[in-house]
Amino acid sequence: MSYQHRAADGRDLELPLGKVVCIGRNYADHALELNNPIPKEPILFIKPATSVVSMEHPFRIPTDKGAVHFETEMAILIGETLRNANEQKAMHAIAGIGLGLDMTLREVQDQLKQKGQPWEKSKCFDGACPLSVFLSPASVNDLTDVQIRLTVNDEVRQDGNSAQMLTPVLKLLAYASQWFTLEPGDVVLTGTPAGVGPVQPGDQLRVELVDLLRVDTSVL
Repeated sequence: MSYQHRAADGRDLELPLGKVVCIGRNYADHALELNNPIPKEPILFIKPATSVVSMEHPFRIPTDKGAVHFETEMAILIGETLRNANEQKAMHAIAGIGLGLDMTLREVQDQLKQKGQPWEKSKCFDGACPLSVFLSPASVNDLTDVQIRLTVNDEVRQDGNSAQMLTPVLKLLAYASQWFTLEPGDVVLTGTPAGVGPVQPGDQLRVELVDLLRVDTSVL
């Protein structure tokens, strides 16, 4: 099933699917739970468009490459070109706010990290980035106070707030644009709170921006 950016009211958004820019270790508690140092500046990596699927539909995970972990994140849809931008320009470039799952082959990632190699094989497989529909920017009053929650089989596994981000959203967008251009249709995943862990086929997931957006989905 082909992916198209969609608004929370069901409309297709007239934006192409671009790259997905991810922020590593943007919550201190998450860095610590994986025994990683807390970074002094944002860690950037990219998932390709081929990794994106709709979160509203059940999605598949690899079953032959070791443990697959969920990482729940607030997703920012870019609507205007950002290059060497400041925070004000970044704010005006936000076309939508939603949810993303940064699915990770954790054992593969650990092996790559031990060898000092890039993470792509663990982060970029087909289906590695389920994305939700997107809320209008006006519907989110404060990007620095959004509760992000994941429930797996009726058990809350992640429950954090964007106030805990080491680098807040607008600074993240501005920072990323200093290194490469963000284009309309790109998505920025802003980091995951503590509590990441494995999922299995058959698991039922509820992914939330609490009081703003909720997606019930499942793993195939």
